[in-house]
Amino acid sequence: MAVTTNDLRNGMTLDLPEGLFGVVEFQHVKPGKGGAFVRTKLKNVRTGAVIERTFRADERVEQAIVDKREMQYLYREGTDYVFMDTVSYEQTYVSPAALGDAVHYLTEGSTAVLQLYGQEIVGVDLPAAVELVVAQTEPGVQGDRVSGARKPATLETDLVVQVPLFVNSGERVKVDTRTGEYITRA
Repeated sequence: MAVTTNDLRNGMTLDLPEGLFGVVEFQHVKPGKGGAFVRTKLKNVRTGAVIERTFRADERVEQAIVDKREMQYLYREGTDYVFMDTVSYEQTYVSPAALGDAVHYLTEGSTAVLQLYGQEIVGVDLPAAVELVVAQTEPGVQGDRVSGARKPATLETDLVVQVPLFVNSGERVKVDTRTGEYITRA
């Protein structure tokens, strides 16, 4: 679907010759002399690379229609992750490469919103925070009460985060999916 650069909005996905890009920010500029133009910051949805690009005002660009579907993660089969569409109950096999860092926050039964362009997964929307079980960490030392001291903990998804000294193996912790940092005990 072709749109003009005057119709750009944040979050819109464009199908450019260089690939699929999401609009991070845009600015309409009308200089004193010369034609108006639109300065944009675009993020490649496949690689995450950010580029800056300037378009003429009213230039036509191709908008990519990205379908967002809520899916439930069921289990792993080989290296693939098996998801089920929560509406049609259709199962989809997804490679770890397509999920990127989201693999560190997925547990069986959890839900995520998969962004599809045609049949290709171009992004994953996770909740802001997830609860995960601490699989392994060093025990806290009695009497060690240094304020703000941290230790590494390996979670059930093999993600390693820095947690306070009082957190032990087997406990549930809340982790921020945007930064990968410990928030609190659950």
